[in-house]
Amino acid sequence: MKTLTIILLAFVAIEHFYFLFLEMFFWTKPKGIKAFNIKSEAFAKETKVLAANQGLYNGFIAAGIIFSIIKNDISTALFFTVCVIIAGIYGAYSTKAIKLFYIQSIPALLALISLFFK
Repeated sequence: MKTLTIILLAFVAIEHFYFLFLEMFFWTKPKGIKAFNIKSEAFAKETKVLAANQGLYNGFIAAGIIFSIIKNDISTALFFTVCVIIAGIYGAYSTKAIKLFYIQSIPALLALISLFFK
């Protein structure tokens, strides 16, 4: 993989490790409440377990991307970047927050595009 591709993939992985920490450890804290525009602390507490599960999945996405970088495996990188793009599209659509598309899908889309240039 080219250096630019590795940088873009690493950025996507770092984003997803960040999402893991926000969802697993900061969901009910001011930082998590603000990041996810949670309407009340009570709602955050009620959904804490669901958010932690979601965070764990973001960790798996990040680990898969890091694995693809370490193994120099383009197929694995393609799989995980497409997963991230789809998740960003669905997240933006289902929450009506286009910001999710820009934060999640655009970096993954750039990484995906770079995978096709040798």
